[in-house]
Amino acid sequence: MSKSKYDRQLRIWGEVGQGALEEASICLLNCGPTGSEALKNLVLGGVGSITIVDGSKVQLGDLGNNFMVDERSVGQSKAKSTCAFLQELNDSVKAKFIEESPDTLIVTNPSFFSQFTLVIATQLVEDSMVKLDRICREADVKVVFVRSYGLTALVRVSIKEHTIIDSKPDHFLDDLRLNNPWPELNSFVETIDLNVSDHVAHKHIPYVVILVKMADEWTKSHSGNLPSTREEKKEFKDFVKSKMISMDEDNYKEAIEAAFKVFAPRGISSEIQQICNDSCAEPSSNSSDFWVMVAALKEFVSNEGDGEAPLEGSIPDMTSSTEHYINLQKIYLAKAEADFLVMEKRVKNILKKIGRDPSSISKPTIKSFCKNARKLKVCRYRRVEDEFSNPSVTEIQKCLADEDYSGAMGFYVLLRSVDRFTANYNKFPGQFDGGMDEDISRLKTTALSLLADLGCNGSVLPDDLINEMCRFGASELHVVTAFVGGIASQEVIKLVTKQFVPMLGTYIFNGIDHKSQLLTL
Repeated sequence: MSKSKYDRQLRIWGEVGQGALEEASICLLNCGPTGSEALKNLVLGGVGSITIVDGSKVQLGDLGNNFMVDERSVGQSKAKSTCAFLQELNDSVKAKFIEESPDTLIVTNPSFFSQFTLVIATQLVEDSMVKLDRICREADVKVVFVRSYGLTALVRVSIKEHTIIDSKPDHFLDDLRLNNPWPELNSFVETIDLNVSDHVAHKHIPYVVILVKMADEWTKSHSGNLPSTREEKKEFKDFVKSKMISMDEDNYKEAIEAAFKVFAPRGISSEIQQICNDSCAEPSSNSSDFWVMVAALKEFVSNEGDGEAPLEGSIPDMTSSTEHYINLQKIYLAKAEADFLVMEKRVKNILKKIGRDPSSISKPTIKSFCKNARKLKVCRYRRVEDEFSNPSVTEIQKCLADEDYSGAMGFYVLLRSVDRFTANYNKFPGQFDGGMDEDISRLKTTALSLLADLGCNGSVLPDDLINEMCRFGASELHVVTAFVGGIASQEVIKLVTKQFVPMLGTYIFNGIDHKSQLLTL
């Protein structure tokens, strides 16, 4: 791994994430501008290997929207030309190409896809999407469907299950346990006197100590309960403020600002509880490492954790004397290490019980799981076939009636309608000169028929949207493909690194209204 080469991204997903990228094998179906833009971002990011599948030749028109081909490429294999250009961007990426139509490959050689970590399927029609999704689910291969069509685009992730340990939420409460301190933290807090006469010492008591002490005092006079009502919370903050000697005490200001951490509910969140109660949390010999660790977490929460997940072990910056801060750090780290050792023992016991090597899950993996135990995510995606044949009628009708979402839902319906149109008329609406009015009329009829099949009788699409769809003529505009290619590659990185949470639903880009929206169908 070249740390200097990938320095910026290493700061985002770390060496573990970069390692996962460098081991990944990515297959791209169709290397028009949409596919080329998505793959370009991954090649620059240092993905392990790429395979491009495209049976077409470079035409003169391709030079206007695809930067991965040039005049010398005209008449040549599009897959070969694109592969060569991408290889120039990062020679450490292994690249190969196959000159064959993806639609044909899906039908004739379904086992081909099982060799890849992930497939980026671009510009496929509905029938091929359904077939590929079925194949990849059986082979446990991730798929990202991407389609660009004029000023609109679609991105859809498909995988049976995607589990995430390091979900990196934007905002998350520090794991300080101010509302549920453990004995060692309580013992340390008791050694510090809030009524110390030395003004400098008083100004450098960490807010963690202040809040644990204040919370303890509060519960003694409130039947063991922490503040819960709005009035009580305000009263508690005033109680903390009353302990200030002067207005320049930043540590007390920090305590007042962080008082909400005392009010937070104890124990694990409902989302983590739901994961612990999942049927997959009953481990078997086929269980993934993730679910084995969830089973251990479930045991830990019910026993040693006393309702809590393992402690993360880090504390934020705060106004404090160096001595107090270092002592606090040691206490939090010691508790986190103790929780990890208990979790490690439980993981090994479970592995032994299900007939697997007790050391098959590494210490760093268990440690990472413990550190992120409050942030676990499980994403499950509907099969594309189910979405197409049995979408949520209520959701479709709600979106069509909603001014904010009607454009996205309209484009979703029309993207599916153009595939029906193509199946009937062997061309996309507006693809060739002449006959535009007839294509508009036919597309409108096709869209109404699709809406009726989806159970949305009486729903209509705006004529302007239908006219625009025909005006697009199935073109891939570079400005749109560059944008949606970036979106798609971002989702690929989330899936491969197992960091951040990938999109759940069907993403629609509306270039007319400049909107990006997610539809849950």
